[in-house]
Amino acid sequence: MTPTRYAFVKAQWHADIVDRALDGFLELIPADLVDVFDVPGAFEMPLLARDLAATGRYGAVAAAAFVVDGGIYRHEFVAQAVVDGLMRAGMDTGIPVLSVSLTPHHFQETDHHKAIYRAHFVEKGREAARAALAIGKARLAIAA
Repeated sequence: MTPTRYAFVKAQWHADIVDRALDGFLELIPADLVDVFDVPGAFEMPLLARDLAATGRYGAVAAAAFVVDGGIYRHEFVAQAVVDGLMRAGMDTGIPVLSVSLTPHHFQETDHHKAIYRAHFVEKGREAARAALAIGKARLAIAA
C-alpha cells in the first residue's frame, strides 16, 4: 500500500516566493499529512529528496526552488543539476519526486515581479499536489 504522507522540501533562497508553493500544495493535501523540510538553496534539494524518498514513509516528495539569473550563467548549471538530481532521486528510490523549481529568464527584484511569481508558485504547488495524488492513485491501481 502506498504511504499517505507527503514530504515537501523548499529552498530558502527567495523564501517569500518559494513558500507560496507550499501554500498551493496544502490547498489540496491536508497539512497533517505533509512533513516540511527547509534547505539553504536549490542545489541541496536532490540529496534530501532522495533521503526522504528512501525512507519509504512518503507517497511522494515535492521540492520547490526559485533559481534566478544573477547576471552570470551559473543559474543554468544549478537548475539543470537540480532537475536531474530530483529525477534521479525518484528513479533510484521508486518514489515520485516532483519538481516545483522555476528558473525565469527575466526576474527582477520588483514588487510587480515578486507578485507574479508568488501567484505562479501557488499554482505550481497545486499542480504538484495534483500530480502526487494522481501518481498515488495510479500506483494503487497497478498494485490491485
